[in-house]
Amino acid sequence: MLTAEICINLALKNILRVYTYAVPEKFNFIERGWRVIVPFNRQITDGFIIDVKDTDETFEFELKEIFDVVDNEIWFTPQMLSMSDWISDFYLCPLSQAMALFMAGRHSKKIAPKFEKILRLVGNFDESEFKRAKKQLEILKRLSEVKKIPASEFGGMNPAINALVEKKLVAVEERRVLRDSYAQISAVQKNIELTADQKKIIDTVSLYLKIKMYAGFLLHGVTGSGKTQIYIELTKIVRQLGRRALILVPEISLTGQIVKNFKAYFPDVLVIHSKLSIAERNDIFYKIRSGEVGIIIGARSAIFTPLDNVGLVVMDEEQDSSYKQDTPPYYHAKIIAEEFAKIQKATLILGSATPSFETYYRAKNGQLGYLELSQRALNNPLPEVECIDMRTELKAGNKSVLSFALKNLLDETLANHEQAILLLNKRGYSTFIMCRDCGEVVKCPDCGLPMHYHITDGTLKCHFCEVEQTPPTICPKCKSKRIKYFGTGTQKLEEFLQKELPTAKILRMDRDTTVGKFAQDKILESFKRGEFDILFGTKMVAKGHDVANVTAVGILSADSVLNFPNFRAAEECFNLITQAAGRAGRGNLPGKVIVQTYNTDADAVKFACRQDFKSFYEVEILNREMLFFPPFCRLVKLIFTSKNKTKIQDFAERIVNSFKLEVSATSEVRQEILGPIPAEIENLRGEFRIAVLIKTLDLEIVRGFLRFHNLHTSENVQIDIDPLTTN
Repeated sequence: MLTAEICINLALKNILRVYTYAVPEKFNFIERGWRVIVPFNRQITDGFIIDVKDTDETFEFELKEIFDVVDNEIWFTPQMLSMSDWISDFYLCPLSQAMALFMAGRHSKKIAPKFEKILRLVGNFDESEFKRAKKQLEILKRLSEVKKIPASEFGGMNPAINALVEKKLVAVEERRVLRDSYAQISAVQKNIELTADQKKIIDTVSLYLKIKMYAGFLLHGVTGSGKTQIYIELTKIVRQLGRRALILVPEISLTGQIVKNFKAYFPDVLVIHSKLSIAERNDIFYKIRSGEVGIIIGARSAIFTPLDNVGLVVMDEEQDSSYKQDTPPYYHAKIIAEEFAKIQKATLILGSATPSFETYYRAKNGQLGYLELSQRALNNPLPEVECIDMRTELKAGNKSVLSFALKNLLDETLANHEQAILLLNKRGYSTFIMCRDCGEVVKCPDCGLPMHYHITDGTLKCHFCEVEQTPPTICPKCKSKRIKYFGTGTQKLEEFLQKELPTAKILRMDRDTTVGKFAQDKILESFKRGEFDILFGTKMVAKGHDVANVTAVGILSADSVLNFPNFRAAEECFNLITQAAGRAGRGNLPGKVIVQTYNTDADAVKFACRQDFKSFYEVEILNREMLFFPPFCRLVKLIFTSKNKTKIQDFAERIVNSFKLEVSATSEVRQEILGPIPAEIENLRGEFRIAVLIKTLDLEIVRGFLRFHNLHTSENVQIDIDPLTTN
């Protein structure tokens, strides 16, 4: 009897084993890696075949049978199965959860491929015979010029085509239609003279590409130094060697620009990210499997495509928090990219102007190769940066969101017919609403965070869980009517700019204006064409954009991130200022940047204004070492959840005490555990949340402890390895 070991695709942490099913004779072709539909308990769901056996074993009960197959071929390649096993083990998540990452949607769905009719000329014809059949003659003449033409070019299958088929002059074939939203994007290849530093880096990395062995590098280059061109040159080498390249970017908004750059050199580029439909992603998977694709570009999910024979893996802006998944399993794409590159025996390039401390530390200690670009590619200087103390502005009577210096810079930029970018990393109109009598702040009913007012639709929105409600007209606590809107978001800034700069054409880019599939690309393209004078928005505007006419950048509330209780706060503040400043002066014109802050003495602000990463690192790394934070340890964050606060508090305390006795007291390396304390979101949708943080020099010991206490199977515990925040 043929049986299959199947991993059930259900998001339940306690389903750790695989289940045996009988394979009906009609499906005797299936093997390891197929997706199937099966009965499980009292429902029909999908699953993944882990193994197939031909056995004479007698079972105690009658095996359930596989109902159906999902695809027409194996879905999971050996590499995908290997990566799934590794992810499940490393992140302590169910195998089904890891395997689900490699699918276009959360669950397998039967999506019928789309086909089109293709016409082909198969016989000779005499024009004189078609004097009364002009439509038929038109089709024949067109087919004599082009070998194969879609029937849709002639309005689909029609009587004229059918007549030609009957006369055996035209044959009809079916061809699968493979959707590609980026098919129309094209670009002209530029004649770029590589700098000496670029050539040196390419020569160094190409040695590893040619011997087909794993190697990891940090490419540390100032903004505008030509990192993308290095990616392209290395991809040329990889493609000449017959291998593929995977290019990862942190945000969908960055794909349009980098796709254009790559399409200028390569014909076989495909783009994948979460805003594509499941059908589009299925088509991309099909193209990859059929060998039509040599280069994949995408956000973090692109690493889960069925790529094999990969020679180069690039992670651009490797420090970006967008690479961290914020739902289970809480993976970091950088960790997975490194393991993927090792399996593929590929070269890994981590690129950034502001590398993460963990990556830079590894490079300094020889765990990664270090490649540096210290000058901009066109030899133009980095922009001049001026730091403005907003406390001084207030004393001078300026209560505006724009300092005098920034207002003057914008006026000058507009007068010169140049462009500007403004960064305010708060979307919405007001950041919170408060009663002026009792101090009550309107908070989200689900998570307790302050709600933000959005003037476009007149609603309050929670930026954490997306709850919406109507703003109150009276205080829900004291019934006062003295409701005040505080803070400035991007919508309020838009209103202000329209009043202060009435002749300027302004354009906003934040989550509210980039809902559609290509919304970000459209905004950036219109700005590049010069249709707008000022682009402003959240941190979306600070990443990777290269617009030659941008000479001015303003950064509002630059130090606001320093107020968050996060050991990475200074690093994030430095990165945001440096990345945003790097948008100015990338063409032939010099750039000027105004940084507005209430904390001019903060190291992150001072060194960012000097654009001096290395000095900032040398100062901040001492704090990290003293406090025993990454890169001097690995972090594991546990979030305990329950509707019963006392019960979950007691459970968390028992785990903390057990860790101290079983690990901290016995381990030969440093192990610390902090907590339990209320999580940052203490109450979410009626469940209390308790946080525990583990600092470790041996991650495997910690994983062993968590497995021993079955925390990885508990529905009341979330395990986050290498979290970006501590609470």
